[in-house]
Amino acid sequence: MRLDQPSVVRLDVTEPGSLPPDRWPLTVPAVAQFVAKGLPLAPGVTFLVGDNGSGKSTLVEAAAAAYGLSPEGGTIHGQHSTRATESPLGSLVHAQRGVGTRRWGFFLRAETMHSWYTFSEQLGGPRFHELSHGESFLAVVRHYLTGPGFYVLDEPEAALSFEGTMGLMVTLTDVVAAGGQVLCATHSPILAALPGATLLEVGDWGLREASWDDLDLVRHWKTFFASPQNYLRHLAD
Repeated sequence: MRLDQPSVVRLDVTEPGSLPPDRWPLTVPAVAQFVAKGLPLAPGVTFLVGDNGSGKSTLVEAAAAAYGLSPEGGTIHGQHSTRATESPLGSLVHAQRGVGTRRWGFFLRAETMHSWYTFSEQLGGPRFHELSHGESFLAVVRHYLTGPGFYVLDEPEAALSFEGTMGLMVTLTDVVAAGGQVLCATHSPILAALPGATLLEVGDWGLREASWDDLDLVRHWKTFFASPQNYLRHLAD
């Protein structure tokens, strides 16, 4: 997928000049590139893959806010907030929906799901608190990621085992087949291997398209599994 290719949802910053270039979040290369060029998303699933602090969560948070989703997670029908920590980027992003896209979406943000469960339950939603951590994440995606819509996920693998991650991949495949579009930030090499997904590697260079084999994430894991002691022996130093 080329970054100038037509998409179902395109994200653009409407007033880039209102963000100081020498202050966060524009000091993050991926955010600066996004503000300057926007982000036309490919149909299907797009993964943002990169190290801690590379800007993945800032980008998906802004995308969710632009689509009308609460920065702390949930659907377009409920604005849940406990402590606002999001960047000002979301208020400046415009989400342009393609013809035929449905006004439905969900934002799963791993770090705020516990409080969102309580919020949802108070509104008569499913009792996710009664499930295990991983089971609740899978139940959420199976319940809310249905059909045409825009779905934003921030490190959904945080609660999942290997089998649970595979289960999430099945759900994502079903969502795409039903006409949904997904933007997901992840540290999981398993999740990033989803067939047909677009991979955008996030780092000091900004945003760049990559194949699974060329991701730094994948190379690190392959090297570690080949010889764990080459990494672990340095922990005592």
